Amino acid sequence: MIRVENLSVRLPGFALDGVSFRVAPGEFFTILGPTGAGKTLILESIAGMVPIDGGRIRIDGRDVTELPPERRGIGIVYQDHALFPHLSVSRNIRYGLRYRAKAAEGDDRLQHLVERLGLKPLLNRGVSHLSGGERQRVALARALVVAPKILLLDEPLSALDPNFREEIRDLLKSLHRETGITVLMVTHDFAEAHFLAARTAVIIAGRIEQVGSVAEVFNRPVSPAVAAFVGMKNIFEARFEGDTARTGPLTMALARSVPPGSRFVAVRPEDVQLDADAPGAANNHFAGQVTRLDHQGVFCEVRVSCEGMVWQTIVPTGRLMQQGLSEGDTVRLHVPPGKIHVM
Repeated sequence: MIRVENLSVRLPGFALDGVSFRVAPGEFFTILGPTGAGKTLILESIAGMVPIDGGRIRIDGRDVTELPPERRGIGIVYQDHALFPHLSVSRNIRYGLRYRAKAAEGDDRLQHLVERLGLKPLLNRGVSHLSGGERQRVALARALVVAPKILLLDEPLSALDPNFREEIRDLLKSLHRETGITVLMVTHDFAEAHFLAARTAVIIAGRIEQVGSVAEVFNRPVSPAVAAFVGMKNIFEARFEGDTARTGPLTMALARSVPPGSRFVAVRPEDVQLDADAPGAANNHFAGQVTRLDHQGVFCEVRVSCEGMVWQTIVPTGRLMQQGLSEGDTVRLHVPPGKIHVM
């Protein structure tokens, strides 16, 4: 449905460079990346809102690179909703109908969306009096009422309170399931991608680093930048000899062969096991000292220095309290060989 080929956009101080990916018909696809990586710029390029310097954009097999936005059959919802503050909810939703749909068809679709999104009590209200979740539902209705082939979503959940975020996230999933519309969403939140999408692309500093299933990107990142973005906080440069990796003064056993050209190992913090009472032992057990405790509610991030190398692990707060673990305590880490990712 969407094919982006070698897309390049150059702005003062920033550039998209050779961005390529495809989104299948009816797919919910996400583009993941940190703030400033170029995610919104990709959406605006697909929608025809910014001039591009190179590449092609195809929608449903048609080259739309040179077409104006209104001829691309795309709906877009921005992070800040981009509603018209001087119009009522009803007039905001109806705004695009004058350009892109027959009146009767648009009215039927509008009624369905109003009911489905729970907007009937809000139709005559001004948008400035709506909650964040209500505004996002209005923005979705406005985008969908013109029956676009594709829905583009720009960080639709990031500006919402936690309760509204969960509501809109569930709504997006059910709307996609019901309508079968092709959705391309950009986000910096991996949990959102994991909940909503089957496939994703990771963009770092204007370049696509990896495209694949959400599970593949999460478990098998192709570079240290992707590994760090998806939460593999223990990333070390390594030298490999057979089935072992040497990272600084530590030697670790590996569970599988090492691909040629590998230079790094990475381990998710939740896969690093911490035991204050474990005896000195075999594979991948290392003595260390707790250097920092970061309490995060139900769990705590623990940093442990092992011979000058700082590891991060996650411990349930209840267990931490049971053990009475404090900064400066001596502990042992266990890094299971099967949890070590090689890049």
